[in-house]
Amino acid sequence: MSDRTLAELKPGERATVSGYANHGPLAQRMMQLGVLPGEHIENLRCAPGGDPLEFKVMGYALSLRKSEAALVRIDAAGEPASGITRCGA
Repeated sequence: MSDRTLAELKPGERATVSGYANHGPLAQRMMQLGVLPGEHIENLRCAPGGDPLEFKVMGYALSLRKSEAALVRIDAAGEPASGITRCGA
């Protein structure tokens, strides 16, 4: 399983969900929202302060706090952001 998390994904980058840091209630909620292992996900943008983050998954936009995104493990597809290198200040 990857050591990289969804919170580390830069705007414009895509990845594949590989699992969760734990399988508590928040992981259950992520699964209900469509953030499932094997699903492709893209960071669309982030707020000026870096939190929350907006992702595209299963054809819809999903906003998550960084703390929530940090629980989702990913395998990055490696498509770099277009000029944006990080979220927040």
